[in-house]
Amino acid sequence: MLARALTHALVGLEPRRVDVEAHIRDGVPGFAIVGLADRACQEARERVRSGISAAALNFPTGRITVNLAPAELRKEGSGFDLPIALAVLGASQQLPRAALERTAAVGELALDGRLRRVGGVLAVAEGARRLGVERLLCPAESAQEAALAGVPAVPIHHLAEAVAYLRGELELEPQPVEIPNGNGAVSGPDLADVRGQERARRALELAAAGGHNLLLAGPPGTGKTMLARRLPGILPPLDAEAALEVTRIHSIAGLVDGNRPLVSLPPFRAPHHSASTAAIVGGGPHLRPGEASLAHHGVLLLDELAEFRRDALESLRQPLEDGFVSVARAAGRVVFPARFQLVGTMNLCPCGGRGDPGAQCSCSAQRLAHYRDKLSRALLDRFDLVVAMPRVRGEELATAGGEPSEPVRARVVAARELLAARPPKREASADDLLRNAVDRLHLSGRGHARVGRVARTIAALAASESVRAEHVAEALSYRSPDELRDV
Repeated sequence: MLARALTHALVGLEPRRVDVEAHIRDGVPGFAIVGLADRACQEARERVRSGISAAALNFPTGRITVNLAPAELRKEGSGFDLPIALAVLGASQQLPRAALERTAAVGELALDGRLRRVGGVLAVAEGARRLGVERLLCPAESAQEAALAGVPAVPIHHLAEAVAYLRGELELEPQPVEIPNGNGAVSGPDLADVRGQERARRALELAAAGGHNLLLAGPPGTGKTMLARRLPGILPPLDAEAALEVTRIHSIAGLVDGNRPLVSLPPFRAPHHSASTAAIVGGGPHLRPGEASLAHHGVLLLDELAEFRRDALESLRQPLEDGFVSVARAAGRVVFPARFQLVGTMNLCPCGGRGDPGAQCSCSAQRLAHYRDKLSRALLDRFDLVVAMPRVRGEELATAGGEPSEPVRARVVAARELLAARPPKREASADDLLRNAVDRLHLSGRGHARVGRVARTIAALAASESVRAEHVAEALSYRSPDELRDV
């Protein structure tokens, strides 16, 4: 007897249809899974066997063959447990096969028959919606996430519930979802905690308003990391389309909250400097998204930038320009979205004494050269805003906190709306200044374009209808300062 269930495998972020075919015939009892299944998927044999018994159902005694079609597509993970169990029960005539044909399923089985959540349920649900299936059976913990795709998501706690539902013996309502609007207060570190550093605060506001990459450099203890971690608090919430994109990526990585699955605020990622290239841009043996993709539509903070591996830093050059990461391996090729803001912090030398009038640099020329080689000119050229932060004076530390995040965020939102509706145009005097700066400051073509973008952001924050010469002058002041030219 043959029965089929429907599910999806993930190739990068894209769902691919998989037909789970179960065939039972007379012979020596056995259970085989074919169709290029990985180790976790092969181990479904034991989970399905135990789960069916725990649901007070009869596990077939014949020879069972489960085929995951198409056979050339690699199947990874434990999300195939539920569709395999349903196909086996359909082949043994314990389920109506017609009900399986109109249903997609995903979920991991526990040995006692309970369903556990798996990663990538949102992408699977989107694939089911495209196929026009009537419903998706999924773990109850993942039902809200699946419902974001617009497909009826039936929450299942136990395999016995799924069987009773498909038999028509149990009524289960699809999970309703209330999508948060993202307009509430943003929690997290507040700019009011920062003392002094007005120039760096100004650069942070410009970075938020225009989506610019920012590099903060200076001696230890000047507040570089403290300031960088406050950037998400002044960013506007994500729109509906961007929120679904981000949620899809975080779902595959297993990072969504089952009770509030939609990621409505810009993500913030801060990997350790020991992270590998695959951890930063994605890839690895299972072609998973990296930190750059997890920061899509958000912020990627590289604290102690010069301590990262050079190959990991250089791998960011493509996504910084194109907004995506293309990973090609022997196992296949996938494309991950990666349109993020890069924020870097760094000392001016390995010992941290350089640039600090109260300390003396003890680094040798060899150490400085090795430190300098970590950052290529091509990478530094991709930072729109570069700020050298001095040590804070005692009188600044004794003052009250600066402006809080909320009013800054309001200005950022207004500037972004202005840039989207009617971007300011450069005046003739601004064009002349920028043209002269190309030769005097040795700006590259990329640098010329980025200075123009920053000047436009400065004009938008000032609610100016045009980009004037003073806006270009301020934008030019954020190019690499003298302290970094020899780093």
